[in-house]
Amino acid sequence: MAEARTPDEVVARAVRATDLVDLDGAVADCFACPRLVAWREEVARTRRAAFRDQTYWGRPVPGFGVADARIGILGLAPAAHGGNRTGRIFTGDRSGDVLFAALHRAGLANQPTSVAADDGLALRDTRIFAAVRCAPPDNRPTPAERDTCAPWLRREVALIRPTLRVVVALGAFAWAAWWPTLREVYGVRPPSPRPAFGHGAHWSGTAAPALLGCYHVSQQNTFTGRLTPGMLDDVFARAKQLAGVD
Repeated sequence: MAEARTPDEVVARAVRATDLVDLDGAVADCFACPRLVAWREEVARTRRAAFRDQTYWGRPVPGFGVADARIGILGLAPAAHGGNRTGRIFTGDRSGDVLFAALHRAGLANQPTSVAADDGLALRDTRIFAAVRCAPPDNRPTPAERDTCAPWLRREVALIRPTLRVVVALGAFAWAAWWPTLREVYGVRPPSPRPAFGHGAHWSGTAAPALLGCYHVSQQNTFTGRLTPGMLDDVFARAKQLAGVD
């Protein structure tokens, strides 16, 4: 499989992906953002002390979940010692602990934990993906990195478009990333002015999935009580209702 090393090659490779398996393989072979490539590989070489005996993934992290998803969960980017270590989005870090516990309570995951790519986790009616597929320094991708990575998100959404009914945006970055995807995939002009992000914010169009806002499942939010388990449960209950999931 050809690697993508420039923004133009990202676009070309994303468009050629015929299914999610093909797309996931292409995502994992992306080298288009030099700063992100250098960071993800440096983290994988040096490793955190607690994981020193592990081999890090150290590559872009594909989406995870079913091909006929009715609910999409859009995050910011993989964590340096989470998805960048395990190779699966929201796996092996505290954010994932909170997210998958909530998905399990909602009946959308078969288990409440996500520790490794081979731990048996499976999702129901749900697919998780990120606006940026590489772990960024300080969890802050640049605008250019966001834009270079956008074709992966757009192609993933296009491939699950036949069933996708609602997208849960985890945080303001994901909320903002959805509007260009809405335009490019669905041909729907984003509202002007853009609806403000907030926990529980809701936008619905006539020819595209509904969009729900949710505070990000970061430690900063969950440890301080800004985002509680009950708040997450309410969002996923609303997502299931909008998606027609029992």
